[in-house]
Formats: sequence, C-alpha cells, structure tokens
Amino acid sequence: MPSPRQFCRSAIDRRGATALLLTLAGAATTFSPARALTVADLRFGPARRFSWQALVAEAQRLARRPFVARAVSGNAATDFDAHVRLAYGQADALAGDVRLFPTRRDVAPYAVGINLVEAGKARKLLDTTGLFGGGQRVDVAGFRVMKPDMNSDWLAFLGASYFRTDGAQGQFGLSARGVAVNTGLPGPEEFPAFTDFWIEHLTDSHFRIHALLDGPSLTGAIAIDSQRGTNENLQDVRLSLFLRRDVARLGVAPQTSMFLCDPTRIGPVSDRHSAVHDSDGLAIRSGDGERIWRPLRQPPAATIYSFRADHPRGFGLLQRDRIADHYREDGSAYAKRPSLWTEPRGDWGAGAVMLYEMASISENVDNIGAFWVSDIPARAGERRDLAYRLTWTSSDPSADSNARCTDITVVPAVTGSPMVVGARTYLFSFTGPSLRDLDRASGVEVVTDLPAGVRIAAEAYPLADAPATWQVSLSIRTTRLGQRDLRLFLRRGGAALSETVIMVIEP
Repeated sequence: MPSPRQFCRSAIDRRGATALLLTLAGAATTFSPARALTVADLRFGPARRFSWQALVAEAQRLARRPFVARAVSGNAATDFDAHVRLAYGQADALAGDVRLFPTRRDVAPYAVGINLVEAGKARKLLDTTGLFGGGQRVDVAGFRVMKPDMNSDWLAFLGASYFRTDGAQGQFGLSARGVAVNTGLPGPEEFPAFTDFWIEHLTDSHFRIHALLDGPSLTGAIAIDSQRGTNENLQDVRLSLFLRRDVARLGVAPQTSMFLCDPTRIGPVSDRHSAVHDSDGLAIRSGDGERIWRPLRQPPAATIYSFRADHPRGFGLLQRDRIADHYREDGSAYAKRPSLWTEPRGDWGAGAVMLYEMASISENVDNIGAFWVSDIPARAGERRDLAYRLTWTSSDPSADSNARCTDITVVPAVTGSPMVVGARTYLFSFTGPSLRDLDRASGVEVVTDLPAGVRIAAEAYPLADAPATWQVSLSIRTTRLGQRDLRLFLRRGGAALSETVIMVIEP
C-alpha cells in the first residue's frame, strides 16, 4: 500500500493549495474586477481554431512520445502570505469573472497554460501582468470562476487533475479528478496532471472547460461543461484517454474526500458535536438495480475495497448528515459540504467501484478516494472514451423509492440485564417511500449475513415521530466475529425495501 505521503502528494496540492479556497476565503479582501479582458487583449497570442476533435488529436499525438516531466516554476509565490496577496488582491479578471491562482513553491509548483475560447477560436495567455494582486507577474497554477458579485467563486481547478464546485450551499468540500492511476496498489500512485486549459465563457453560470491531461502512463483530452444552478451544480464530462503503457488499475470518474471522525460510529456515544468529514458514505447503484451504502471510516492502515458494479447507473461520495449540531462549531460548515454523484452516460460494461480509505490525523488532508474500474485490462496503445454527469448537491442524488440509511449509531449492547459482555448494538435508521404506511404487522424483516452465534437480537420497527422512517436494532457479539463486513437490509416478502448497508465491524 502507498504511504500517506505518497497517496497525498497531489491531494496536498488540492488540500494545501485549494484549501486556500476555504481557509483564505475568510481572509480574502474584496476586489473590483478593474476591467474585463477580451480575447483581443494584447496579453494574448493570435487566435487559432479550436475544437474537441483537435484536442483529442493532440492528446493522441502526445501519447506517442515519451513522457517528459514538467519543470518546477521558477516564477512562483514563495509562501502562504505571498500566495494570498497574489490570488486575492486587486487584479484584472479574465473573461469577466475568471481569477488566476499563482504557482507556489511548496504546494502548487507547476505552471499550466491558459487559453480563452470564443466563437471556436482560442487565444493563449502570454503575459500575466495585472492578473495577480500587487501587479506582479508570476506563473499560473490554476484558476477559479467567480460569482457575479466577484466576492466568491463557484468553480475551481488547481493541483494535478483536481477540480470542484461549491454545490448548492456555497461551500466547497470534496473534489473530482480527471483520472486515477494505480490508486491503492503497492508502490506510489501516479498523478497525471492538467497541463493546459481552454476556458469558454458561455454565460455567468455556464462555462465549458477543456483540458489536456498528461502523465507517465497516459494522456487525455477532457471537456467539462459546467453549469451553476440554484439547487445543484452540474458538470457533463467527456473524456478520451490514450495509454502510453499498461496500467494495473485505471480508475475513471474518481472522487477524493476527507473523513476524519464520527463519534457515533465508535460508541459509546459521548459527544455528538465533533464529527469531522466532507463525506460520510459511498453510495452505489449498479446496473442490476442493487443499491449499496458504505459508511466511511478511518482505518488503522490504508485499505482498498471493491464493490461489484457492472453497467453502473451511478456512484458517489455523499454527505448525508446535514445536521449542523453534529459537527464541530468552528466555521467549517461540514453540514453544507456538497455530495457528488457520478452518472455514467452510455454503458460502461462490467467492472467495480473501488473505495480507498487511508488513516489521517488532519482534516486538511484528503484520505478517501472512490472510482470505477473496468474488468478489461488497460493496455499500452489503447484508447478509451467515456462520458458522465457530475451532480454537486446538498440533496441525496442516490435516493429513489426504496429506503436509504440516514443514520448509524453504535452503543454497548442493551439487549439484556446484566449487559452482555463483548457485544455491541448497532442502530440503523432507514427512511424512504417504501416504508410509508407499514407497521410491525407488515412483515418487515432484517436481513444480515452474520454467522451463527454472532447475532444476539435484531428487530425493525417504525418511529412514531418520523414518517416513513424505521429503526433497526442489531445486537451482535463482536468478540466472536473478528473484523469483517456486515451486510444488512430490510425486506418484505421477496422484495428489498431498502438499500444494502455494507459496514466494517471491528472487534
């Protein structure tokens, strides 16, 4: 397994550099946009025709050549304070509402190319004078798209192939990535990077971003059509990958997030006000209709899990707990962090969703990754095309008529007197239309895969003060179980009433 430092090398680019989107937002001073630049501005090179087909051809051409590592920027911000002044000081905006991030020696050291697209033609940014605070001229590491008031941003690209939006409540959280290479395998993970961007401003809430992706094992062309809405932000992604060499694990539509702690899962419960996470679970909807909910955890060592998801209909890292009092009161607004749902376009075929969990001691380091891997081996010389939609939202995009797990609490076993030694009770809350109008006489049963001698008691019952909500009380002897996955769902007759919860049980 890769070490935390290996896994987070580019995650720190995102958490250390785009954490500026969070930690610096409060320190950022408002600025006037000065004057909006146009593609005719002298900062840009000559107009050249641009198209998706041309970008794909460039990625294919690049893949035929040996990989050449980019040189570290020699014209970068030297420290945190300099980065703040450059990124958030008064400066011009590109295309009316695009602000640039400068390279920074410690967390965002590589320069990227910036092009503006208008009417099918692109002009390359050649001179950054006036585009950073203080009028300094430095290299560009990424960019952010501002809201119309120019006081906050809603879309950002910075570090390797990371990008994200602020979701429905104006709060950044987890990130998407262009591609994942060898995540969770022995040895270092590879981080292909966006090297050049083509930015097309369609409306104040609609941008089309194209980018060229390059890494030791592959190249790629990606188009990310991004729209900011009232209740959610949508991104339609189109991706063409070209492999320079075999890739042992090629992860597509990857997401990366943070889960530090949630005391309700390691009972007895003593403090409901100190959960710290951008996401609290992985939701999967496979092609055969199975729905899975895997609560996130922080394992003692880096661990990879695989969930069968042939012909996937959707998956994503979600923040289901939206109760502010469950989180630390430090202004982090975890209850507002967006969920991210990936919805494939077309049939992706047979494969699995993989979840990577890594131990962490800081909320500023991403330690969770999720992505889909095809059963077809990724071989040198191959081209792979796929498309999908990303939905950034505060609602639950995985919800349907079946019930979903909305809460899990772990407490000492309470099934007998005296208390059962070496046992725990797990309380699962399920909510959904499938449970409405059912009662104890309706034949609802708890289905688990626990071995004989482990299960002490299990019952399901409706909650009187919460319509269409049932609670499952499951008591088990953990000392007889060892560490293993628990599968649990609600059933009536031969039909599932809920998604399947897959949870790691620890002794």
